[in-house]
Amino acid sequence: MSLQSFLWEYGEKVPGYDIRVVNEREARAAAGILAMLGTIVIFVGIGFNHIMVARVYLTFLWFDFLIRTISPNYSPSLLLGRFFVQNQKPEYVGGLQKRFSWTVGWFISFPMIWWFVLNWDITFYKVLICLLCASLMFLESAFSICVGCKIYELITREQAQHCPGGKCEIRIKEPIQTFSLMQKAITGLTMIGLVVGVYLFLAYSEPKTFFGEFLHEAVLTEAQLQKEKDAAFDKEFENEWDDDDF
Repeated sequence: MSLQSFLWEYGEKVPGYDIRVVNEREARAAAGILAMLGTIVIFVGIGFNHIMVARVYLTFLWFDFLIRTISPNYSPSLLLGRFFVQNQKPEYVGGLQKRFSWTVGWFISFPMIWWFVLNWDITFYKVLICLLCASLMFLESAFSICVGCKIYELITREQAQHCPGGKCEIRIKEPIQTFSLMQKAITGLTMIGLVVGVYLFLAYSEPKTFFGEFLHEAVLTEAQLQKEKDAAFDKEFENEWDDDDF
């Protein structure tokens, strides 16, 4: 195999498609599996300080994305996704933009390998890298949104071909895809409710783990954090005063 063929001949030749493609259904299934495992690792493994769980998952993630950049036919997660969707009709998307997206994922995994596998040095902002990776996989799995594919279009300045859901092709939305005024209001209120609910939970619930403390402190301002510290100091002072009261 020449270098040129390795760089530009990625994916499978399928009759009726002028470029090489990959099966978006198995890609979404694989993204969902990895996102689910990553969420479990973040909130259970890291939350309870099970270092080995995080190290095994992140090492697997690094190797899996490395294999994807070489060939999608041997990636463990893609093959697992293929197993679950093998009886569904394939949805073909351009191979090169998916390869670029998976390469971005591979590069994102490098700092995670350094911080959490080779040198266990966990902080809130470093965990955000894990959350970013899990969020990108969730977007791909749940909504078929490929952020890396969008970056690929911006870099190459070319319109991608055969995008997930056929969104690259110019078309008019079907009536079932549009929103009425009432539907827009319900959707907007739901989004606002989710954001406000998450904020209120993180800001005012008592954290039970160090990761919960990171999240709690991240959503508060400096003034709010100082107010909490002052309240905790006053409460501790009152408790000590009560203990000394005979």
